[in-house]
Amino acid sequence: MRQLQSTKLCIADAFYMLAHAHSALPDSRPFVKTAIALGALLACVSAAAQETSPTPPAAAPASAAGQGQASTDSPATVTVTTKRNANRIDRQVYDVKADPASSNDTVADTLNKVPSVAVDADGGVTLRGKSNVQVYIDGKPSAMMQGDNRAAAINALPAADLESVEVITNPGAQFGNEGGGGPILNLVMRRERTPGGFASVNANAGTEGRFNVNSFGSYTTGRLSVQGGVFGRRDKRESSGETVRERINPASGAIARSTSVSHSDTENDTVGMTGNFSYNLGDKDVVALSVMASGTDSDSASNERYEGANFAGALESDYLRQSTREGRNRNYSLSTRFDHKGDAQGENFKMDLRVSGSSNEGDLRNATAYTVRPVTAQGALTRQDNEFENRIVDFTGDYELPGEHGTFRTGYKLARTSSVFDNAYLDIDEATLAERVNTGRTNRFELDETTAALYASYQWRINRDWSVQGGLRAEYTDVDMFQATTNVRAGNNYLDAIPSAFVTYGLSDDTTLRLNYAHRIRRPGAGDLNPFVVYGDEFNVSSGNPDLRPSDSDSLELGVETKLGKVDTTVRLYARRDTDLINERRVFLANNVLLTTKENAGSSNSGGLEFTLGGKVTDKLSVNASGNLAYSEQDVLGSASADKRTATSLSGRARIGYQYDRNNSFQLMLNAQGKTLFGEGYRQPTRTADFTYRHNLAPALSLVLNVNDLFDSSKIETITETDRLRQYSIRRNNGRTFTVGLSYRFGSFGNNNGQRPMMRPGGPGMGPGGPGGPGGFGGGGGPGG
Repeated sequence: MRQLQSTKLCIADAFYMLAHAHSALPDSRPFVKTAIALGALLACVSAAAQETSPTPPAAAPASAAGQGQASTDSPATVTVTTKRNANRIDRQVYDVKADPASSNDTVADTLNKVPSVAVDADGGVTLRGKSNVQVYIDGKPSAMMQGDNRAAAINALPAADLESVEVITNPGAQFGNEGGGGPILNLVMRRERTPGGFASVNANAGTEGRFNVNSFGSYTTGRLSVQGGVFGRRDKRESSGETVRERINPASGAIARSTSVSHSDTENDTVGMTGNFSYNLGDKDVVALSVMASGTDSDSASNERYEGANFAGALESDYLRQSTREGRNRNYSLSTRFDHKGDAQGENFKMDLRVSGSSNEGDLRNATAYTVRPVTAQGALTRQDNEFENRIVDFTGDYELPGEHGTFRTGYKLARTSSVFDNAYLDIDEATLAERVNTGRTNRFELDETTAALYASYQWRINRDWSVQGGLRAEYTDVDMFQATTNVRAGNNYLDAIPSAFVTYGLSDDTTLRLNYAHRIRRPGAGDLNPFVVYGDEFNVSSGNPDLRPSDSDSLELGVETKLGKVDTTVRLYARRDTDLINERRVFLANNVLLTTKENAGSSNSGGLEFTLGGKVTDKLSVNASGNLAYSEQDVLGSASADKRTATSLSGRARIGYQYDRNNSFQLMLNAQGKTLFGEGYRQPTRTADFTYRHNLAPALSLVLNVNDLFDSSKIETITETDRLRQYSIRRNNGRTFTVGLSYRFGSFGNNNGQRPMMRPGGPGMGPGGPGGPGGFGGGGGPGG
């Protein structure tokens, strides 16, 4: 009776939260309010299930991460045990759950705390200064993490849904090359594997109307495990920028100068959900179903003042443009998996079928007031209706067989990627407001890519100290392009052999040496290949290049992982060479119009020294730090003398945590990124700082305060230098923001006397987690793509 009353009270509180959300947030979109109520209801359901169910005699079935080892205790029960892995032979693993800011952060915020990873305000992800980074979800590629969709996804997904982040700088043979072909960041989604019920609810409110809510619940009994979460977020982004452009006449040295000053405000409303179901069919077989979906609606308003002069210095253009944009982004992923445990110890076979898709729609309206009308000017009123759709169907199989001296792995992949760009440009009559399609600027482009791959690898345990792994991947890709507007078809195909090798030596119980090598292929994406010229404004247009060739990279890395006193330390020396780089190229067309396109940009050499360290300095003080001293050399695009540009940069970050007492903790996150090169120029260094304070109000309830960009120093500053163009651009985003929230967790677990701790005082957080390096689950839904 007491349990029933408790459940009724919980549900009543949930409906009160819904009613309060409608009154407190009258302008919010309905799905945001619904997300708040769903979060509370999910917590109630999970708690009710835990209260009314007997304590299960055994643990859950093997999870979707595939890391458990099952043993039968009875015909109806399978016991699963898991352990945290240290670094594996081909990746570094960073546990992110202990970060006190995770109850408010997005995935983008969390990635910005991983050593050598940087995420800019536009959602662009780099690793060691390189941008061709693949982002996986549970070991597999997803449409939501490719192209322009990635920025929306990582800025929407809550960090609280993450279990760990795996950094795979030199991917092995099991990983494919779609979506970037470079290093991989694998997002391992949260999985609760212990018996019983558990739920958490996080709610945060910030400056200028920002707020977010997310919840997670799980219930595991016998052969069945069910878990999932919902989230909602309202985010406001402000941006101001200035660009100074100088067009150079190489023959005379004359300069035509132009300037633009802009400001924009964007409001994003996001709602999403995740779910996972797994069931043990018997002693050796597990089936699993996972789903993930999110949607973002955005409204933005911007204005830009532009002035441009000719080579004689006379003003030839002067206008003010005001724009409004309504955007709509939708992402989904559905996967089914079957795991079979073989008769041999450790033998395992997995089949995985995934369908993921994303769509981006935008309706942009421009109103331009001309003081000096340029020759290229269009009407004062225009509209652009843009849509991009991407879908991936991915079927993989992976087989693993341990032997007396090593482990053999093999697998296959069949995948189909379909992309569609649909851009409509309309001129609007100022008198009647009637719209007319501008055929010269309206275009539809379709791309289909089919991939078939086989891989095999063998990890040989030579003795107690030495381990060697070698692998080879054969990958065939067929590309079909269709320019629907002009009814032109084109195609291409590639057959690539992709080797990799890893060597590990255990120097002592606390020290491990690692040497690895990987060859990778970066194939151009749909946006890179679309040849149609897309209009930006009177002086800026863009297009892809259907003649792009794949880019090749070879990467070598030597690392040592050790323990210096109480501090876990990793040092890595790395070198990389890229050929046929795919980079942006800017060229002037007639009448001072700048075309941004893509080009194979020669070669690039880079290397550096990277370190990470972390641990408890005292009982109350913990420090996690990382740094990267990098050197890069790259051919300069747009240089008639075939010049090379070089840069030496130092990047670093530090997380300083202080546990004042049992109920109060502080965290300061410092981040500095060094100078980075791109095809025609470079990006200046950046520095930011974030602060988090956490106070335990009760054993299961915490108050969390976050201050992002503490010193209001975030900016993006780029410089372009070629024979015909010099350009300086600076953009600032958001500035300092404050967020305060509550985090509540409850439920039973198979350890800690049935209660999960709210936090880990002084814990390592995202730092190294043992002699092998950073700790965390090594799982991720299968060996790779």
